[in-house]
Amino acid sequence: MTIESETPVILVTGGSRGVGAATARLAAAEGYDVVISYLADQASARQVVADVETQGRRALAVRADNADPEQVARLFTAVDEAFGRVDVLVNNAAILARQSRLEDLGFERMQRMFAVNAIGPILCAQQAVRRMSTRHQGRGGAIVNISSASARLGSPHEYVDYAASKGALETFTTGLAKEVAREGIRVNCIRPGHIYTEMHASGGEPGRVDRVKDSIPMGRGGQPEEVARAILWLAGPQASFVTGTFLDVTGGK
Repeated sequence: MTIESETPVILVTGGSRGVGAATARLAAAEGYDVVISYLADQASARQVVADVETQGRRALAVRADNADPEQVARLFTAVDEAFGRVDVLVNNAAILARQSRLEDLGFERMQRMFAVNAIGPILCAQQAVRRMSTRHQGRGGAIVNISSASARLGSPHEYVDYAASKGALETFTTGLAKEVAREGIRVNCIRPGHIYTEMHASGGEPGRVDRVKDSIPMGRGGQPEEVARAILWLAGPQASFVTGTFLDVTGGK
């Protein structure tokens, strides 16, 4: 049975680790009930749920592959059943593959990269708009897409496919923000820079942030919590007249 309350509900995709987990924990501290999706790491997802509940908020973790429309639909149905509302969607789930030049990229890698990083957020936003939009008798809401500084920089010699997928997400942000601006929904985008998360191990270089930190004007890498604070600002009432905006959290790079 759905227990609907006036407590706002935030859905963070890819919320079991890194920036997603930090966002879920901070959202709980700021008074949100929290839903996270995850792909494989159930233990970490359960820990995030436990941490949210310790702060006195309700929490739910749902296994869902961002690239599968049926799983995305089931994710939102689970949110409906548990909370009866969704106020904020944070499109955080993304993948990164091993560092490679363009010549060596496989087609399946390219397809998966765009399916998860670009099409996945579109699928999630589609479900969110159906619930949030005043056109559908919704109460409005906020969508925050998590891009990357690589969308501006291109990630040559490392991840041009990842950078391109994030570029697509940014163009989508611009278009959707304009499409739903009069329907009570704000759509914005965060560009994290070099952040200390587990994701760099997926690219084959766990210590990447330390290697490149001297190229960052502030001289250090960022922490997931620093990105989370930017996300929660864009999601909240303090940013009530902000839509279609890109906020860099990069230490100046």
